[in-house]
Formats: sequence, C-alpha cells, structure tokens
Amino acid sequence: MTLYNVTQPEPRRWVMFFILLVGAFLPPLDFFIVNVALPSIQGELGASSSAEQLVISSYAAVYAVMLMTGGRLGDLYGRGKMFFFGLIGFATASLLCGLASSPGMLIAGRIMQGATAAIMAPQALASVQVLFPDKEKPLALSLYGAVFGLASVIGQALGGILISMDLFNLGWRVIFLVNLPVALFVILFGIRFLKETRVQNARKLDPGGMLLATITLSALIIPLVEGREAGWAWWIWLLFLTVPLLTFITWRYEILLSQKGGAPLLDPRVLGTPGIGLGLVIALLFYSLAAFFLLFTIYLQKALHLDALNAGLIFLPFGVGFLIGPLLTPYLRRFAGDYLCSIGMACEAAGLMALVWLINKTAVDFSPPLIPLSALLFITGFGQGLAMPTLMRMITGRVAPEFSGMIAGVTSSALQISTALGVAVIGTIFYNTLGNSDAEIDITHAFVTATIAIAFCLAIGSGLSIRLIRQPFGLGSALDKF
Repeated sequence: MTLYNVTQPEPRRWVMFFILLVGAFLPPLDFFIVNVALPSIQGELGASSSAEQLVISSYAAVYAVMLMTGGRLGDLYGRGKMFFFGLIGFATASLLCGLASSPGMLIAGRIMQGATAAIMAPQALASVQVLFPDKEKPLALSLYGAVFGLASVIGQALGGILISMDLFNLGWRVIFLVNLPVALFVILFGIRFLKETRVQNARKLDPGGMLLATITLSALIIPLVEGREAGWAWWIWLLFLTVPLLTFITWRYEILLSQKGGAPLLDPRVLGTPGIGLGLVIALLFYSLAAFFLLFTIYLQKALHLDALNAGLIFLPFGVGFLIGPLLTPYLRRFAGDYLCSIGMACEAAGLMALVWLINKTAVDFSPPLIPLSALLFITGFGQGLAMPTLMRMITGRVAPEFSGMIAGVTSSALQISTALGVAVIGTIFYNTLGNSDAEIDITHAFVTATIAIAFCLAIGSGLSIRLIRQPFGLGSALDKF
C-alpha cells in the first residue's frame, strides 16, 4: 500500500470505504452473535454464570479502553495498515475462541478479540474525512451508522441459524470460526484496493493512561461479576474500595501529562467542558440495554425452552427497529431536534415495561403472543437507533473542532463501558434474584426484575438528556482551569 494524499477524490473511494466498513461491522456482530450461544457454551464448557457475563463484559471493557488508542495507531502508522493488522488479530482471536476447551480460554480469546477489534474498528470512521469530498460525507456517515443496526439484525439471527445447522458438528464454535473465511476474503480482496492514509502530526500514544484505565475498569467490573459466586468475600470489597483511589490516580496522571504537553488518553481540558460530564453519564446509562440481550436469551431458551434458531429469530424485530431509527433521524430532527435522544430512550423504557406487562399477563408455561412481542421489540430497537446518533451529536458538538476526534473516541468508549457495566450490574441483579433455581417461574421472575432495572436506567437517561439540552455550550472556562 502506498501513502495516499488527497488532492482530488479517489476514484475507488467507495470500494475502499466498504472494505474498511468490515472492521466496523465485525465488532458489534460478535457482540450480538454470542448472546444466543451462551446457553450452549454453558452446557458444553460448564461455564458458571459469572463466566457467562465475563464472555460479554471482558470483550466490551477491553474494546472500550483500547478504542481511542486504536484510532491513534491508525493516525500514526497508517489506517490501512492498522486495519489489516487488527483484522488478522481478530481472526486469530476468533480461532482461539472457536477452539476453547475451558471458560478461561474462551474469556482470554474474547479479551484478545476486544483488543484487536479496537485497532480495526476506528479506521473506517477516521478515513471518511480523508476519502470523501464534503458533499459525500453525510452519505458515508449514514452508512457507517447503519452498520451497527445491520449487525444487530444479523447477529442474533445468524447465531441461531449457525448453531442449529451444526456445521461439521462444531455447535456453538462456528459463530467464532465463521470470522476466519470473512477475514481471509477481505485480506485477499482488499489489500489490492486499500490505499494508505495517515495524519501528518498525529497525537502520540498514552500507554500509561491506557494501563491505568484498564486497571480501574477491571477493579470495578470483576467484583460485580464474581461477587455473588465468591460469596462477597473480603477481596471483592477490597477491589470495590480501590476504585475511587484508582480513578483519582488516573485523573491526576492525565492532568499532569496534559500540563507537560503530552497527549493524554482522556484529555482533562475536554472532559471539563460544560455538559460533557452529564453527556457521558447519559452514555453510561444508554447501553444498560446490553444486558437485555443476554438475559432475554436465557429467558427464551431456559424458561420457554426455545432452540437457538427460534431464540435468535425473535430478536429480528429489535434489529430492524435499530436499523431504521438512525436512517430516519435526519428527517425527524426537523421536528424534534435534540429531544430525539430523550424520545428514543423513553421509547426503549416504555417498550421494556410493556414487555414486562406482557410476560406477567402470559401463563408461565406459554410464550408471549408473537405479534405484540415483536411490536415491543421493534419499538425498543427503534428507540435505541433514534437516540444513539443524537446523543453522539449532543456530546461531540460541545467541543471545539480540534477536539472533535478525541471526544468522539471518549463517547464511543463510554458507550462500550456502559455495555460492560450493564452486563455486570444488571446480570448481578438477575442472578441474585434467581439464586440457585432452574425453575421456569423463577427464571421468568428474575428476567422481569432485571428488565425493570434496565428500563429504570433508560428512563433516568431520558430525563437527563432533557437537562443536557438546556446546558450552556462553550469551552472557555473549562479550558482555562488547566
């Protein structure tokens, strides 16, 4: 690949962009596809409930912490080079997951998937500014946003289809191994078309900040996931107590690095901007819905005794709603403006509470009626798709243009941290409510309780987003502090 400097639009820019979009598509796909396989994984590997949660939350947490570093690696060493490096690493990690003989080996593979996905994924979005003239950028960004909805549509259903087909007697392992031919095809096809792009004066890496952020996040997530099965032992509470101290150390380190003229992972000048803190709190509440995919799968397969195929197909209305939401956002913004974020999160909360009502009205031995169930899942997915781009714009629009890339990375990381925390916290509520029971009525009760908790988080986020709209814009006072 040769270094590419844009003087006129690259004739093959759309081919290049679609190659890079594979890197944006595979990470959310592997989040959604694994949910429907967890009961099968538990049955074969003997995974505990905490191991099930770590299969999801470890992936999301590592992905979140490394996402901004992945973007900087592309700026420094070339986006095409980092894309292929991340893709090869992701395929290798997928092979490790597919060959896993124990829960620990699977979790290690998922951690490696999260790290390599964070190197691969940012390159598509970063390349938009270089590859496309201004008039084509909105279309490229819309396609980029729609990728996440498409991944949710395909992920759950594809997982169920692949497991039910039991290709080569691989069972659940095929959901990871399917990444290998995809990666091989993209490498063989894409390396001829993808020209190199990079930033002339890219921000340097911050390995110290990345290490401290990883340790801090681990100290929070591990005790949440492992606490119940460890009997809330003393070391669990010790880890909890270290979180405020680790957060303070990380923050002070980033401030000192900024004052010395370095390039901190979390720039204190930007995070001190009015409204940014509140916006990131909303982002942390936003993906509490991530736990729903895990717990709804458990409810469908263990309480309703659906197979993996039917359980995966039930998620399709959610994915369709999530796909349509971002596509309609530009038109609906003309009428609702930034209130679309609040409206979207309110739709999610209302859809989940209506689902709770539907389940409670249905006899334990029966599945909820398919048509109203599908409608409620569509509303929930549509609400999430509606709120997500608006929330991103509400946060990133508060900083000066020179900080837009950094705050976009922070916001994306906050959404991924929300995924990890949502699975850990809401998963703990579910398993504490369930206890050691395998009875259908107890699984249903635990699922309903956890779903109410998710709806509560989204309702709070909806209210806070209204408050965020009323926060003043401006960087001056925040930047002057540092």
